[in-house]
Amino acid sequence: MNIHLYQIAVIIISALMIYQGADRYFKKQRQQTFLKLLIRLIVWGGMIAIVIYPKASISLATLIGIEGNINAVILVGFILIFLIIFKLLNSIERLEQNISILTRKESLKEINNKK
Repeated sequence: MNIHLYQIAVIIISALMIYQGADRYFKKQRQQTFLKLLIRLIVWGGMIAIVIYPKASISLATLIGIEGNINAVILVGFILIFLIIFKLLNSIERLEQNISILTRKESLKEINNKK
């Protein structure tokens, strides 16, 4: 079995994403729920499975009706899209938390000023 550079990169990136999600979940951070961890495990675990067993993706591609072996290109595209989505979701959640904190502080200032 020949291992290509993209396979190593996908395994490393996927393992890091799984580790990051598990670390957040077990540290009980607010934005990390069990559902998010489960989705992360399914998506990134699936990426690792496809990289380790590429013939399974060929069988799946045949079943779906995709001709040719462009699995590497599709896999890299999915990884980039999922990375962007995860980073955007994390940024949005952080912004929502910051807005909530600022709103509370401003409300407390207004209450104190009225007294």
